[in-house]
Amino acid sequence: MENLNWSETEKSELLKTPVFTVNRTTSVSPEGKTAHFIVNDAPDWAIVIAEDGDDFLMVKQWRHGENALSVEFPGGVVDNGETPEQAARRELLEETGFLASEFISLGSMNPNPALFRNHVHFFCARGLSKKDSQHLDKDEFVSFFKVPKIEVAKKMGSEEYPHALMAAALSRWLVVCQK
Repeated sequence: MENLNWSETEKSELLKTPVFTVNRTTSVSPEGKTAHFIVNDAPDWAIVIAEDGDDFLMVKQWRHGENALSVEFPGGVVDNGETPEQAARRELLEETGFLASEFISLGSMNPNPALFRNHVHFFCARGLSKKDSQHLDKDEFVSFFKVPKIEVAKKMGSEEYPHALMAAALSRWLVVCQK
């Protein structure tokens, strides 16, 4: 089998933002040649597919990169000291006011292994109960609503549902929860 592994020899921070850190790395190729790359370090994320009968709980929020509204599953950053499941439970409660009696791990993925070192963790939430109103962060403006599962599946990847990680989450849900 041929060797395809690179070896990172240096890493220097170029820019630190509230969302991620941009690093310049130096790596040695399998042939011994040196090259430089840009790699982003970011906290892990958690996404929750919250089932309510034939519906999903969805959120709508402004996405600055897309410069448009986006319909998505609830989710957000895994804070320091939290497990991905704890973050998923917290985000579901903050963004929708709902709790879930059952959380099923759907797995994890790297959002873009060419550029990022973090992972996104997917969960299915069942046994929903309304506990509270939303408790959003000061810079969050999010509405939530129920959407039929079939509608979400049909619209995923459309202008209204542009977020690729939501499509990845839905694909994991289909594999794990729709056996």
